[in-house]
Amino acid sequence: MSYLDNIRTFVRVYDLGNMSAAARDQRISPAVASARISQLEAHLGVRLFQRTTRSLAATEQGRIFYDGACGILEAVALAEAGIGDVTENPRGTLHVAAPLGVGRRLIAPNVPEFAISYPLVDVRLRLSDRALDLTAEGLDIAFFLGLPADSTLRIRKIADCRRILCASPDYVERHGHPERGSDIERAKHNCLNLRFPGAKEFQWHLQTPDGPQRFDVRGRYESDDGDVLTDWALSGAGIAMKPVFEISEHLRSGALVEVVQENPPVPIQMACLYTHRRHQDPKARLFMEFAIARMEAALADDQLPR
Repeated sequence: MSYLDNIRTFVRVYDLGNMSAAARDQRISPAVASARISQLEAHLGVRLFQRTTRSLAATEQGRIFYDGACGILEAVALAEAGIGDVTENPRGTLHVAAPLGVGRRLIAPNVPEFAISYPLVDVRLRLSDRALDLTAEGLDIAFFLGLPADSTLRIRKIADCRRILCASPDYVERHGHPERGSDIERAKHNCLNLRFPGAKEFQWHLQTPDGPQRFDVRGRYESDDGDVLTDWALSGAGIAMKPVFEISEHLRSGALVEVVQENPPVPIQMACLYTHRRHQDPKARLFMEFAIARMEAALADDQLPR
């Protein structure tokens, strides 16, 4: 039995002046109520009630303890009410990170709607294609594409995103339409690589009849911003590997076309990371559920037929 339960029972016995009535009020048996009072008296080292078979009366120590006990229960009630209010009406600042393409297309457009529903929450959205340290950088949630480096954090998978290799019709007309990964290597196509300081030498992980294989690719242009690669591809500069959701409008318009259809890229995982806490911050949990629902809907609408 918890000390707080013992205090609650004591207060009800004091208020009602009857052990059985207090037990009914708390939906416990008279024996349990009596045991709680006995435990409390043993803890305090004093007798709180004078009890006979027919009457019950508070001792002087019981009357003194009653005022303090009421204060304890009131403080607990206020604290619980405060938590309940934060849960129902979350407040504070929420720090969220995401890759540029994911953040710009799938998260940022929905932040105003979240802000209307939860006006006491301030969202700080940080967009970067670089790997981020959730704990060191004070982030609550980090959306990402690929596999996380830190396995100590919790992972919530959202989807496996289809990727394609794409180029502009002008590039294909000038340099040919590669059908297989080996065509890229043999013809030395200009590949537009997403790379940032510390990244390993670049390879494209493509699907083949013999299973996934890595192909060495080379290119004159590199950037740590995925949207820059899209712009370069649109300008006819080379071939880019892109998630379909990032370039679906350009594929529909014909500004970009799919190449290397026989060996498409291996899909990439979209997921989010959050800290391993037994009781997660309500505003972080709410934003994660809110964002994921809308991301899943957008991805379903944006996936083009194979």
